Amino acid sequence: MNVFRTKGIEMLKDSAEKKGLKKSLGATDLILLGIGCIIGTGIFVLTGVAAAEYAGPGIMISFVISGLACAFAALAYAELAAIVPIAGSAYTYSYATLGEIIAWIVGWNLVLEYSVGSSAVAAGWSGYMVGLLKSGGIELPKALTAVPADGGIVNLPAMLISLFLSLLLVRGTKESVTLNKVLVIVKLVAVFIFLALAGPKVNPANWSPLMPYGFSGVAAGAAIIFFAYIGFDAVATAAEECRNPKRDLPIGIIGSLVVCTVLYIIVAGVLTGVVPYQDLNNAEPVAYALRAIGYNFGSALVGTGAIAGITTVLLVLMYGQTRIFFAMSRDGLIPASICKVHPKYGTPHIITIVAGIAVALIAGFTPIGVIAELTNIGTLFAFVVAAIGVLVLRHTQPDIPRPFKCPAVSVIAPLAVLSCGYLMFNLPIETWVRFGIWSAIGFVVYFIYSYRNSVLNKAKAVSDQ
Repeated sequence: MNVFRTKGIEMLKDSAEKKGLKKSLGATDLILLGIGCIIGTGIFVLTGVAAAEYAGPGIMISFVISGLACAFAALAYAELAAIVPIAGSAYTYSYATLGEIIAWIVGWNLVLEYSVGSSAVAAGWSGYMVGLLKSGGIELPKALTAVPADGGIVNLPAMLISLFLSLLLVRGTKESVTLNKVLVIVKLVAVFIFLALAGPKVNPANWSPLMPYGFSGVAAGAAIIFFAYIGFDAVATAAEECRNPKRDLPIGIIGSLVVCTVLYIIVAGVLTGVVPYQDLNNAEPVAYALRAIGYNFGSALVGTGAIAGITTVLLVLMYGQTRIFFAMSRDGLIPASICKVHPKYGTPHIITIVAGIAVALIAGFTPIGVIAELTNIGTLFAFVVAAIGVLVLRHTQPDIPRPFKCPAVSVIAPLAVLSCGYLMFNLPIETWVRFGIWSAIGFVVYFIYSYRNSVLNKAKAVSDQ
């Protein structure tokens, strides 16, 4: 039993040509796709929670730490994405470099990452929308806006937005990207409104002490807000729909990360400078901060921008989730029938609808709570594997054409492994337990179904006859 068999790069490309996705994206589309997923929940929700409970004003340092870890991983991703411009991101890279069972467990955890992440974001979208409607005099009944564990019947807004976006994704990637562009502009305007209004009100006294919970609190904060950075992984999942992937993918991955990291640090500094960090543990910290300094109208504008921002995060997460499924099904590791490409729209419509329904049900009936941290550990694990994959490929196939090369790879790749591993170490023990249980279930599924139905296994059986 060869569980470490790899799928060659040429074989991956041949599979994509025979059963591929419609190419419609350019470099600007990819940068905006990354910004669409990165700027949203991180700025509008997690910044306040991480500052109040973990890092205090040191949340600025937390964003630097997470940003550096992502920068190292992004450089590795960019090299692999340019070499293997195929849907699936870290799953596909692992299959080409480290073997099938490693690829499977990476893909298995990426599926959880995107599913849980999408559900958590849908619930956050619902909270902002309910709050905005309430400020306009429309109060929805709690029975229809809260899950049973929180005293309601169903979180209906979270379900409706999940189903609407899944239908949009069925219609086509280009249409979804067009909506993403509009919403990205709206939320960037909201961010700059916040900075323009709150920036002059910063009181440096609020930054003292800078690290009230010590550096361990800053590190824990970095691990928590890492959720805010997973957008560039979603850019990599779009590889197969990119018109010029060898040039545009590195631009999209690195460009979106740089823009968002700078904005995160600035917003975190202003936010903790205008309001004591202890007051930021609420569902809408940015809007709250503007209300606290007397800008009620500005607060409403930012709240609207937050809804736009969270919508794009949900859109891109659901997009990435279906592309991981698509890549795994094409390799035979999950049933191919659920990932057929629509003859008119050129999208994997069945799995998009199934995934949308699953996200809607989780968001509508399940309290997400700390399980959302599983998104972080799954992503960090994928980043570690991708960084190792770059080093392995440099040794196993040193002469393969590399349109983009990770600079100082012998330094950058190990730094990616160490920094992402450090953030994983700082996640709660409960998250590690859930991660272990989910991975164990994944191994069972692999040996019961995926190994036997793998395209590589079937190819071997044919060659042995």
